[in-house]
Amino acid sequence: MDKNIYTYYRLFGWSILAIIFAFLIDNILMVGFQFPGILSLTNGFSLLTSIELFVYIFSLCLVFYFIPKYKNQSLRNDSKFLHNFNIYIIRSCFWVIFLIGIVDISIAFLRVEKIFDLFLTKDITAQFTRPVFVGSYIHIPLIIFGFILGLFTKTLGFHWLSLLIVLSELVIVITRFIFSYEQTFMGDLVRYWYAGLFLFASAYTLYDEGHVRVDILYQGLKDRTKGLVNSVGSITLGVSTSLTIIFIGFNGKQSIINSPVLNFEITQQGSVGMFIKYHLAMFLGIFGITMLIQFISYFFESLADYHGEEGKRIIEDQLGH
Repeated sequence: MDKNIYTYYRLFGWSILAIIFAFLIDNILMVGFQFPGILSLTNGFSLLTSIELFVYIFSLCLVFYFIPKYKNQSLRNDSKFLHNFNIYIIRSCFWVIFLIGIVDISIAFLRVEKIFDLFLTKDITAQFTRPVFVGSYIHIPLIIFGFILGLFTKTLGFHWLSLLIVLSELVIVITRFIFSYEQTFMGDLVRYWYAGLFLFASAYTLYDEGHVRVDILYQGLKDRTKGLVNSVGSITLGVSTSLTIIFIGFNGKQSIINSPVLNFEITQQGSVGMFIKYHLAMFLGIFGITMLIQFISYFFESLADYHGEEGKRIIEDQLGH
């Protein structure tokens, strides 16, 4: 097998990730530092647009430097590396929503029941009614701590989060029908964890081929043909969908992801609920990014199957559907 074709495959896959990485950096520059955006190059060069253009060029240069340098790297190794990196992101995000869920619902309870008034001054109590304060000084440190925990833990937390969702719903039922007590923040917690469970777990489910596959001919195909089908499908269906989510979701300050995050948006119920609506918008971005990484990983793995590369991963029958 000509190793050059492997290099072309890897250049293609890693270039997509490099462009998205640069796009996300550019998005931070636009939203957080008032950069005009790469598309403003059509109106001429400026210092800020030159910096943005450099980010894209530098990202691609890294790909075109390192991929040929390590041309003997197998497709399966690239696939495994991307999958492991994706697992870290997913694992960290689960820690984040667990920590923020527990802390934010506690704050909401203390705020709604006016318990803060018993031991805090009015000025400090008022700060806990401001989403900007809670988001900046409580959520962001917890997010950082969650990603640190992700470095030192191995479990993805799917089963534990599912159990927590069931327990949260059980608490709502008990407090509603036995104690006649129910607050908005209780339902917010269930929706928060439920959204995280499904959107974050999607990438790992793809890895285990646990998503529903409408199969008419696939199971009867040879492994080599399945690899070709999966590689083409990963790009034409999977990557294209993930890119659409990312580009639309992060398209300027008023986009469906940037706007809620930038404004620390909360629900119409205001201070009686949890301050996590802007997180739900970000969940969509995390879903698009993790699915893109996993589809590129799946693309490499499928091409390795197509070319008969050693080390084929065996999927247990009960995991596929």
